[in-house]
Amino acid sequence: MREGFSGRIERRWLGPSTIWLVATIGSAVLWSIGTGLHPIPGIALLAPLPVLWLAPRQSASVVYAAAALSWFGGNARYWSYFIDTLDQPATIPVILLVGGALTFGACIALFRKLLIQGRFGWAVLALPALWTSVEFLVSMVGGIGAWWSIAYSQAEVAAIVRVASITGVWGISFLLLAVPSAVAALMAPGIRTARGLTVVGVAAGAVIVAIGAGQWCSEAASGGPVTRVGLVAVAQPPMYVPVATPDGARMITEAVAAVDQLADQGAEVIVFTEKAWHARQSELWLLRDPLSAVAARRGVHLVVGLELEQPNGTVNAAIAYPGETVYAKRFLVPGLESSLQPGTTSVRIPGRSWALAICFDLDRPALVRQNRTDGATLILAPALDFTVDHWLHSRMAVLRAAESGIAIARPAQLGELVAVDAQGAVQASVRTDLTETRMALADIRTAGDRTPYVRWGDWFAGLSIMLAVAGGLAALRRPVAQPRRPRESVDQS
Repeated sequence: MREGFSGRIERRWLGPSTIWLVATIGSAVLWSIGTGLHPIPGIALLAPLPVLWLAPRQSASVVYAAAALSWFGGNARYWSYFIDTLDQPATIPVILLVGGALTFGACIALFRKLLIQGRFGWAVLALPALWTSVEFLVSMVGGIGAWWSIAYSQAEVAAIVRVASITGVWGISFLLLAVPSAVAALMAPGIRTARGLTVVGVAAGAVIVAIGAGQWCSEAASGGPVTRVGLVAVAQPPMYVPVATPDGARMITEAVAAVDQLADQGAEVIVFTEKAWHARQSELWLLRDPLSAVAARRGVHLVVGLELEQPNGTVNAAIAYPGETVYAKRFLVPGLESSLQPGTTSVRIPGRSWALAICFDLDRPALVRQNRTDGATLILAPALDFTVDHWLHSRMAVLRAAESGIAIARPAQLGELVAVDAQGAVQASVRTDLTETRMALADIRTAGDRTPYVRWGDWFAGLSIMLAVAGGLAALRRPVAQPRRPRESVDQS
């Protein structure tokens, strides 16, 4: 058999260890810039390719190590975010980073096994299916919702985002790994060109169909009325400000002025940030009276965020005026909000198809989907971020909007004031900090029909689990063709 180009490179210039190191570092670098708090769109599609190329050319243990280390190296920067920024116990980043590395290693190992058995189609399907299955299971039992997903790296790519209207976030994660898997299968030693092109062609066709169907479904689901929304982050001291203090009074005065300014520009609803104030139940009138008065005078709805001390415990609340409709945040940040009581029910503003949520709630696809199922067309969600995560956490709202075909207004202190329409398109984005009051105004089209994801739920995650199991079972069977073994110069498994 004639020696391929990559084989000549390995024999003449690079040894197996050097190739392994280059592939590992290459994938790690691509993961680092293609995912995370500030990813570059599209790079995540390339990140698996170096270790995928390596998979059929070196032994199973060596390939597993390369994949696991590349994932760990590319995501190790999360350590300081979890420990220093989110003040999480070390067990959380250890579980996520080590667990993610072991999972990615297993995905690449499964791909390798199926590839050298000659099951090229299963190799392309099983890798993304296994990864997507784990993402889904972590979202169900991990306490962080769908936060740990590579799909958010594509939040700026509208064509990909809208696929979520059919599959949820899981379909995007699948796509991000299926495409490089198909390319790597085409480059695998021993695969006949016709067969490789067939695999790639089918994969490309599936991607095109998914993007086209996502566009169609997303457009159909965003036929609701346009609502003009104002978003406000009032300048404040670093900690939550008691309403019965001079700073609290000043912030209320600035809030009233912001309402007047945005109402002059036609805002129908104005949303403030999460935990801007702290109040006892007996002090709530200090906030209620001026905000109810300006809401009634200007004919607008207001939503404010505060810590509210109630008889049965303190809650992270969003309160809508006029009417003082109170929503308690249902999903609290582990550790940081351990002293607070979680809410238990969804809340709508009376007379409107607007639901209330708060920050971390939006990391739960099921919560947003349930609100849409119950008839909500717009979610008003005060938020509080940590500056360094302003892009990532705000763009999670983009995926939630696209999934459920629902508009979302998410003003975050130390983050971004973000307004997202029912197709997942960002209509306003303004950075915020504590030193200056910031405002944004946007016309956002709200929900029309329900998306397939709202109707069918996490069907694609279930399909991924079945494909992962089927791929694992296929790997245990006899190969359909004589497998291509790695070169003799490399240790065998």
